[in-house]
Amino acid sequence: MARRSTKAKPAKTLEQTLWEAADKLRGNQEPSEYKHVVLGLVFLKYVSDRFEERREQLKEELTADGIKPERIGAFLEERDEYTRNNVFWVPENARWASVQDSAKHPQIGEIIDNAMDAIEKENPSLRGVLPRNYGRDGLDKRRLGELVDLIGSIGFTETDDHGADDVLGRVYEYFLGQFAGKEAGKDAGAFYTPRSVVRTLVEMLEPYKGRVYDPAAGSGGMFVQSAEFVKAHGGKRTDISVYGQEFTDTTWKLAKMNLALRGIEADMGSHSADSFTEDLHQDLRADYVIANPPFNVSDWWDAKLGDDPRWKYGTPPKGNANFAWVQHFLHHLAPHGTAGFVLANGSLSSKNGSEGDIRRKLVEAGLVDCIVAMPDKLFFNTGIPVSLWFISKGRDGNGHRARSGEVLFIDARKLGTMETRRLRVLSDDDIAQIADIYHEWRNHDGNYKDVPGFAKSATIDDIEKYDFVLTPGRYVGAEEAEPDEEPIDEKIERLTSELFAEFERGRELEDEVRQRIGALKS
Repeated sequence: MARRSTKAKPAKTLEQTLWEAADKLRGNQEPSEYKHVVLGLVFLKYVSDRFEERREQLKEELTADGIKPERIGAFLEERDEYTRNNVFWVPENARWASVQDSAKHPQIGEIIDNAMDAIEKENPSLRGVLPRNYGRDGLDKRRLGELVDLIGSIGFTETDDHGADDVLGRVYEYFLGQFAGKEAGKDAGAFYTPRSVVRTLVEMLEPYKGRVYDPAAGSGGMFVQSAEFVKAHGGKRTDISVYGQEFTDTTWKLAKMNLALRGIEADMGSHSADSFTEDLHQDLRADYVIANPPFNVSDWWDAKLGDDPRWKYGTPPKGNANFAWVQHFLHHLAPHGTAGFVLANGSLSSKNGSEGDIRRKLVEAGLVDCIVAMPDKLFFNTGIPVSLWFISKGRDGNGHRARSGEVLFIDARKLGTMETRRLRVLSDDDIAQIADIYHEWRNHDGNYKDVPGFAKSATIDDIEKYDFVLTPGRYVGAEEAEPDEEPIDEKIERLTSELFAEFERGRELEDEVRQRIGALKS
């Protein structure tokens, strides 16, 4: 009898448990539609919880001030007592308790739609953002009511050190990632960049203070991680100013909800728009640009872009937007700003149209700081290999001068572990390994050394020899072999002995198989 494994399965996280339950309630809804159903309810629960938390605090303050109990009720409904504490005002019929009380009601869809309407009317920053259409015929109201009850189980917990906003923030981010994994098609993951990729960009850029810009913002993950970085290093969320733009309207709404949920004030423009043809932040010069633009977009061109001032290093080919994005980032960088972004690996070597010439000019101008070749399978819905680019106009956020006439190449393709059969993630150690060597190189502190097979600081002359192809593998060389002090005669004898032992083991297994087959026949 085969032995059963006694290894205990790891306990499911709150996010995993909620996702599995929510996914079972999806029914016949497409992930692209159901995404807005679920995330809208998560947001509604969040604003209601924050409102109720402030309400309890206010009640305690009023009691401590000696306000008579019969007068406290009126004060609790004073709108300014909430908004001046950065809490959204939630009308009575939109509060979660009221919605959940109606979870079994056949009109639950209309009740939720009315709640969304009421919150938007009372909070101008959310107008046009929250999802509607919960009352549509195709949405199973029984399942919707069960989903309301499920999301009602998320709330403040005394065991969570970060409070409900962090619990709900984690749930929201986890759900975004899971929906990105379920949707099909080239644009399915465009609204969500995997957390480990975002963290790598942020840890390398170190956006402690200043203006952060993402013109392909998706659901706002770059801003969330930047704010978390600042907070983790003792700063305040207000140390950074956030500016973004997103082309897809539904994704723009997701970003607005995601950032509001995290308490991050961001200028995302008044509406969704194309960053190339309708730049909503024309006068912005950012200290940091962090972005994951859509890969290899072929239908981006518009006739009015022909003489655009952004194309300082050459007009990008009409059939691929990669170097349009690069120059858009450069255009919006402050004089000493730095940009970190994701591009498909084709951008490292392509010579289609003007791409090779633009890449050469960027290198010769001393703008290319670092290229990181990333492992495969990092993204939910594309197998396209990617690299991280870092371009700088002279100084990073810490006042260190970038190395003149050099580019750092990092080959990180061997890092990461498979989280599932299809998805790889970078661990904290992986991210630190990449970020640390970049900081050592950039900061001129004497600690930087090339690491064969992993990192190489190349001169412009070195790069010119490869015709300005920026593939890291061409520069980092082979990994150093481990020192082997075993004498060759002893090694041959040992390996021969091990080989013969395997032969003998094979014969024993063959004999055992023959015996068992014989026993079955008799």
